[in-house]
Amino acid sequence: MRLLIIGGASSELSSAAKMAMDRGAKVAFAPSIESGLAALRKGDGADLLMIDVRLSVKDLIEALNAERIAAPVVACGVKTDADAAVAAIRAGAKEYVPLPPDADLIAAILEAVAEENSDMIAVDPAMKKVIALADQIAASQASILITGESGVGKEVIAKYLHAKSKRASKPFISINCAAIPENLLESELFGHEKGAFTGAVARRIGKFEEANGGTLLLDEVSEMDIRLQAKLLRVLQERVLDRVGGSKPIKVDIRIIATSNRDLKSEVKNGAFREDLFFRLNVVNLDIPPLRKRPSDIVALARHFAKKYAVLNGVNERELSEGAQRAIASSAWPGNVRELENALHRAVLLAEGDTIEAEAIRLPDGEPMRSPAEAAAASGGKMVGRTVAQVEQDLILQTLDHCLGNRTHAANILGISIRTLRNKLKQYTEDGVPVPAPGAERAAG
Repeated sequence: MRLLIIGGASSELSSAAKMAMDRGAKVAFAPSIESGLAALRKGDGADLLMIDVRLSVKDLIEALNAERIAAPVVACGVKTDADAAVAAIRAGAKEYVPLPPDADLIAAILEAVAEENSDMIAVDPAMKKVIALADQIAASQASILITGESGVGKEVIAKYLHAKSKRASKPFISINCAAIPENLLESELFGHEKGAFTGAVARRIGKFEEANGGTLLLDEVSEMDIRLQAKLLRVLQERVLDRVGGSKPIKVDIRIIATSNRDLKSEVKNGAFREDLFFRLNVVNLDIPPLRKRPSDIVALARHFAKKYAVLNGVNERELSEGAQRAIASSAWPGNVRELENALHRAVLLAEGDTIEAEAIRLPDGEPMRSPAEAAAASGGKMVGRTVAQVEQDLILQTLDHCLGNRTHAANILGISIRTLRNKLKQYTEDGVPVPAPGAERAAG
């Protein structure tokens, strides 16, 4: 974790810096916004910026956006300066830290930014296989291609690989190839000299140089224009780059990890992606399964996110009720882990009482999350994208709920034997899916 503190030296800021360093962060200081930006342009990257609210948070964030420097900003100031705190948040700061700082709050912010990179939640066998392969190849210098649907956690796996590699003490730099305009991506990757093009007001170090000695993540590499792919291939082959407008080749030592939610083999066949670059990136492939193919991870991840966001938001930690767990486990989660995380963040804020109930698990528009049966009824019974096994599981668990846990009655409604029902429920339990406790049939025999 690299922390850049922008502001005049003070005992309070020094205390915050010491607390961050005690948590393993590497801390640098810049007395002004311009000196902070100059450090970032030179390649002195930062994972988090902390700025004194007596400086203009708005100017800093606008400058970062204009120069496409991606780093979260946290404002800090004296506890009594409420107006400055509100202005900082409105300007785009992610958090406000009152000074003198609290060690637990500093730790929580650093943990949130780091996203617990080396902490993988993997219960399901399908995901455990991926983690085992990642552990096996992490220490190598091989380029890795991580594939999978949007939201499955490709960047999390990339950070995990870096944390387990021999380059863990060096920078981990990420660039989203889909988020940067085509005409600016070359400059973002390789850097530029002053005056190289309109708007190049100063020399800018590119992501390759910033990652020197460490790991560079090319996120959604399939979105890169094919003409730029040729320049990228040369850098990967020769480990030498040219800044835009520069005349002197620059050597770099990096490990490349790339991600894609597209089928790159198909992209190669269609002429949208270079075959030689595909082979260069795809020395080892890690294919991350979607949540629907790793059902045992769903509740485990939900519990993890519930705890994480309770700490981050300063609210009491609550357990997920059985009803909430069943609702979570039975959802399709088309947005995968990202969607699940957002839903649990909302649930932590909306929950009342001692537990998080199913009613707190809401859609982004605030509507309660419907059961698969309700969603199917609302959509005319369409269940495209779901497996037969998932639909069967939902039907069995909801029928059992309807029967208040009476398995004999539920089996009769479902038209299956009690033995078949018990075998199904045993399998769900082994898969980590919450199952209602047995009901009235226990007394009947």
